[in-house]
Amino acid sequence: MRGEILAGASRLLSELGGGDGLTIRGVARAVGIAPASIYQHFVDREALLRGLSEHEFGRLREVMRVAEEGAGDAVGRLRAQVHAYCAFAVENPGHYRLMVGHGAVRSGAGSAPVGPLMDVVAGLRVGFERCAEEGRASRVPAERAAVMLFVGAHGRVALLHSNPGETRPEAVGSFVDELVDLLLV
Repeated sequence: MRGEILAGASRLLSELGGGDGLTIRGVARAVGIAPASIYQHFVDREALLRGLSEHEFGRLREVMRVAEEGAGDAVGRLRAQVHAYCAFAVENPGHYRLMVGHGAVRSGAGSAPVGPLMDVVAGLRVGFERCAEEGRASRVPAERAAVMLFVGAHGRVALLHSNPGETRPEAVGSFVDELVDLLLV
């Protein structure tokens, strides 16, 4: 039932374009169940939104994994990962806004941030490490290169989402390709 609730909430999120209008009652209606049934899995709306964000990050991780597997060398796999990230964000703006705004990064032990967005950065770091193993080192340490690539990709997607006149989502892909080229020796 939890999976059905999250799938219904995800569909509703697409229709609404964001999490602001998402309600327990609306999700229950979309799934065809009583609102009380949702409370068996999520104690309140905030818990539902956190669960939905986690669900969407799972979808994103899978999209990135599949894209990476289909690419050739390490640079191609790194590009495939970041292109998949950007495509997901561009094609699912409401989901993306929910994801980056709902527990995507939080304080971990010490001062190191943790959370699903940091998992994305870790995947990019591994990508840069693989590039170095194949003779294409990054100009800065792999961790820093991963953060720079992520921040650049995230920023470019945010600019696309915030500019209603922007009608070229392919510009995001060419931007991240240039960024990868700048980061690698």
